[in-house]
Amino acid sequence: MTTAILTDQRFDLHTWHGHVEQAARLHAIRRAIEADGLLPHLVQLPIRPATETELLAVHNAQMLHRVRQLASYGGGQIDSDTYVTADSWDVALLAAGATICMAEALVEGRCHNAFALVRPPGHHATDFRSMGFCLFNNIAVAARFLLDRYQLQRIAIIDFDVHHGNGTQDIFYRDGRVFFCSTHATPLYPGTGAAYEMGDPRTAAGTTLNVPLPYGTGDRGYDRVFRQLIGPALRRFQPEIILVSAGFDAHWSDPIGPMALSVKGFAQIVQHLLDWANELCQGRIGFVLEGGYSLPALAAGVVATLRLLLGKAPGPDPIGGGDAPEPNIDHIITTLQNQHPLLMHAGYQGVS
Repeated sequence: MTTAILTDQRFDLHTWHGHVEQAARLHAIRRAIEADGLLPHLVQLPIRPATETELLAVHNAQMLHRVRQLASYGGGQIDSDTYVTADSWDVALLAAGATICMAEALVEGRCHNAFALVRPPGHHATDFRSMGFCLFNNIAVAARFLLDRYQLQRIAIIDFDVHHGNGTQDIFYRDGRVFFCSTHATPLYPGTGAAYEMGDPRTAAGTTLNVPLPYGTGDRGYDRVFRQLIGPALRRFQPEIILVSAGFDAHWSDPIGPMALSVKGFAQIVQHLLDWANELCQGRIGFVLEGGYSLPALAAGVVATLRLLLGKAPGPDPIGGGDAPEPNIDHIITTLQNQHPLLMHAGYQGVS
């Protein structure tokens, strides 16, 4: 397997003292990759900033102007969660551009799979608003690039961050070429992602799949959701490529996430996604870093993911956990199997 990573130390320049989304996140990841001995096995692809034209294919001009203007003033707060520094405009362009470079390399066959280790994260940024630590929606910009440049017709975006990827959903809610699926804790920021939101019924019925989960859902619950809902939906949709918003804040130790996944549980999710990519789209799958604020859990989750991308075993879970009693999620699984357009077909319910 040729596994690529796309990252840059310039991402460190976007950091705000005391904020949970800070440069130390990528520092921890880099140290863990090096300590695990993975660097010689990974191909590091060059990256470039996204162009304003590429951003404007997803975001409006006023949104770009606000980020650039705040950066030119030396930085400031977009909202109570989301900051801009003097360097954030350039860094955010680079994060979106790195994600484009990853998607392009996958489609052109220059790597089998890849992980864009970027920040700031992106999945909360809507077409008109930066929010939730996110300035621009990296994965949405890359998906739109593939639709426009390569005329792809079926892109799947799977988001396992603990928070709903509201921005990605909003951007593609009326576009039947993009299947967006989010597993997320509820109720939790940003308060979106209801199960009944399934895509615009006129243009994209069934191309949104939200799986809102109760607090405390862990390895067993997530495994059921992926096997009984997400796998069958992907098989029905038949994507040409899978892009993954990979947030590791559903780990039990995360300071702002209320879920109970272990590193072993994340590895289980990643293995399912790799299996479906191999089955459905010639193994073309790319991961994009989103959240994850327990530095040990974030670093261990990324290392386990990279090991699996390389065709290796995920390795031992250095943190453990994941054995607490979990809430019952039968209702959400049954409701979606009975109501979601991609899951209501004989032969797809409950397929592992």
